[in-house]
Amino acid sequence: MGIKCPKCHFDNPDDTVYCGKCATPLPSSKEIPVTETLETPTEELTTGSTFAGRYQIIEELGKGGMGKVYKALDTDLKEKVAIKLIKPEVAVDKKTIERFRNELKFARKIRHKNVCQMYDLNREEGTHYITMEYVHGEDLKRLIRKMGQMSAGQVISIAMQVCEGMAEAHRLGVVHRDLKPQNIMVDEEGNARIMDFGIARSVKGKGITGAGVMIGTPEYMSPEQVEGKESDQRSDIYSLGVILYEMVTGRVPFEGDTPFTIGVKQKSEVPRNPKELNSQIPDDLSRVILRCMEKDKEQRYQSAGEVRSELKNIEKGIPTAEKVIPKKKPITSKEITVTFGLKKLFIPGLIVAALLIAAVIIIWRVIPQKEAAPAISSSKYSIAVLPFEDLSPTKDHEYLCDGIAETLINSLNNIKDLWVPARASSFSFKGKDLGIHEIGQQLGVENLLEASVQVIGNKLRITPKIINVNDGSQVWSEQYDRQMEDVFAIQDEIAREIVKALKIKLLGEKEAPLVKNYTENLQAYHLYLQGRYFWNRRKAEDIKKAIDYFNQAIEKDPNHALAYVGLADCYLLLPQYGRSPTKEVLPKAKAAVSKALEIDGKLAEAHTSLAFIMTQEFDNAGAENEFKRAIELNPNYATAHHWYNILLVYQGRLDKAMTEIRRAIELDPLSLVINSCLGDIFYLQGEYDQAIHQYRKTLELDPTFAEVIIWLGKCYGQKEMFEEAIAEFKKARILFGDSPYGLGDLGNAYARSGDESNAIAILTDLEEMSNQGYALYYDMGFIYWGFGDKKKAFEYLEKAYKEKEHAISYLKVDPAWESLRLDPRFKSLLKRMNLE
Repeated sequence: MGIKCPKCHFDNPDDTVYCGKCATPLPSSKEIPVTETLETPTEELTTGSTFAGRYQIIEELGKGGMGKVYKALDTDLKEKVAIKLIKPEVAVDKKTIERFRNELKFARKIRHKNVCQMYDLNREEGTHYITMEYVHGEDLKRLIRKMGQMSAGQVISIAMQVCEGMAEAHRLGVVHRDLKPQNIMVDEEGNARIMDFGIARSVKGKGITGAGVMIGTPEYMSPEQVEGKESDQRSDIYSLGVILYEMVTGRVPFEGDTPFTIGVKQKSEVPRNPKELNSQIPDDLSRVILRCMEKDKEQRYQSAGEVRSELKNIEKGIPTAEKVIPKKKPITSKEITVTFGLKKLFIPGLIVAALLIAAVIIIWRVIPQKEAAPAISSSKYSIAVLPFEDLSPTKDHEYLCDGIAETLINSLNNIKDLWVPARASSFSFKGKDLGIHEIGQQLGVENLLEASVQVIGNKLRITPKIINVNDGSQVWSEQYDRQMEDVFAIQDEIAREIVKALKIKLLGEKEAPLVKNYTENLQAYHLYLQGRYFWNRRKAEDIKKAIDYFNQAIEKDPNHALAYVGLADCYLLLPQYGRSPTKEVLPKAKAAVSKALEIDGKLAEAHTSLAFIMTQEFDNAGAENEFKRAIELNPNYATAHHWYNILLVYQGRLDKAMTEIRRAIELDPLSLVINSCLGDIFYLQGEYDQAIHQYRKTLELDPTFAEVIIWLGKCYGQKEMFEEAIAEFKKARILFGDSPYGLGDLGNAYARSGDESNAIAILTDLEEMSNQGYALYYDMGFIYWGFGDKKKAFEYLEKAYKEKEHAISYLKVDPAWESLRLDPRFKSLLKRMNLE
């Protein structure tokens, strides 16, 4: 008959006590009355929830073999703590829990500035959890990944502190047994703290070759741990040697496809001299590292104090400047510096000032990332140009309404002291019934320009008006009754009236036109506007329509530079939205944008498009020069900052990317794609909860924005919340319709969750689509990687590289590929993409 799990509904054999899939305790007719409520272990905590009646969850900090770790506020003691939820499969053995309890009695005795304080082991509704001191900072693993090879001074500075913490723990008889970079936190001042003392020892196991729960992490385990033998403080010293090796070389000494193969190497292979991988380190440091990693523990240093003494001697010959740990850059580019003498330290005014500054810093570091308000510009004047309303009897001139409004936005953006939100933000209110005041607040402007357009035959009527958002008063209005060919002159007149109404003083030639016309051909102008109208809809079929309109515009006026840019931009979007082969469309895009620059070399839009083409060609240096040129020509062109951010993301320059995307948000605060990119950076930094928050904020603007739903699913995938990830991917797939976008992500999630049949079905679909001309090799490689098939994954990544597929550019930074990064084939790919 079987027993159905009350949590995951998995069918278990009759005599099962715990679910074979999720480890939830199962009801038994022999032991538990039907009416009794079972305790189901909590495996996931959500931000803002309260756990165990006193811990308010702030965010997830990470996860490991033992379980997930959360940052929380202890509402009883009013201080932050870290909570580690113990996985049900670990906590299922009562003897294991008892060992936890006994070990923590010793671990709690460790009181040292370089060791995180352990608190207690408790149980809440079937879930065992450990509370410990919350340590602010960045784990050493992430720091190594960010810096690559660390300098000898930086390595020694951190290692000496780790030795001090280890020495104190070993003095009290506590051995870590799972020392690794992920268990060492480093704050912005370079102070190191060891985490999780007293946990690994509690788990019963026999090394990686025996049964039970494995003690330690294969890459950092001593040979005696691998063999399941008794380990002491010298095992920690071996692990420290591996960590030092990784710090100076950027890689661990032994790698392998499975824990077993890594373990064999730990027992039998001699590590390569780290000096061969980093010639900058002193010979003495290399010698210390290799002695820590001796296979025979009798040949290693016998105490952490010995290691520290050796490091102290080496440190004497290292310049002070080399010992500095790079501080994490603040989100804002501005720095707040306070200088005062010690004698004035207690002056009340300075104390108040210091507290205020501290409060500002705390608020700025926590809130902006989660609740970023619309940009408030420092410009003296501000106006938003809303999409014009089509009052034509035939209602077929929406493209003209959008085009005139966008032309005014682009032109007004060039006026000094005038803040004008970009198109995506202003147009986000299209079709929405919102009040003037609310729109003004969301866009951060004091004035709105509304207008209606009426076309009857060749007659054109445009009725614009400026409204003050604070009191709803009408600042200016006009009615233009002209012939269609006068549209160019009307646009310039409206721009001048806006400047006049807002009392803005123009610099330069007063009679020079504010609105630049890129064609005098009326038909070419209309065709161009129709092309942009369809391009902005971002659907494969609409992009193809846009190509047709841009080509027609060029036929009418071969010198229409913006039409060539529009054509190039269409080709750039086709790989993403239509999955056309990138290597086929890039040459077409480049030819079009080159023609635009030949006509007008100062066109910021053309330089931006050329830069993005170069990005796809892996010409990163050329792309960066073009982006900088575009921004120099038009600092307020949001797309230039947005696309420059993408290049920086590909290169792993996430701090600089953050600067550019925040500038893009300032210029276009309600753009879906730009707000989504902010979430992407959080995702790539491993800050999944912040990324999820940003993606959900973006979806509040438009719940049908499928691209951001895909990235939301990626976050859940990285958190191993496969059920949630698959749900998001499926939702996006419905919105994408026939497009294959997101299939690779869905297939990867199926593969990683153990749903082999669905993953293989998607692979089959992708193969068929690929035979029809779609460029989908990256997606197929990603699914094979979900299965753990490295050979196939690399085979398809190579194909994706040759096809210049858009998605492969994220290879260096996407955490989904983290465990492949040390593979020589991976490094070879990055090198050929100019990302190494």
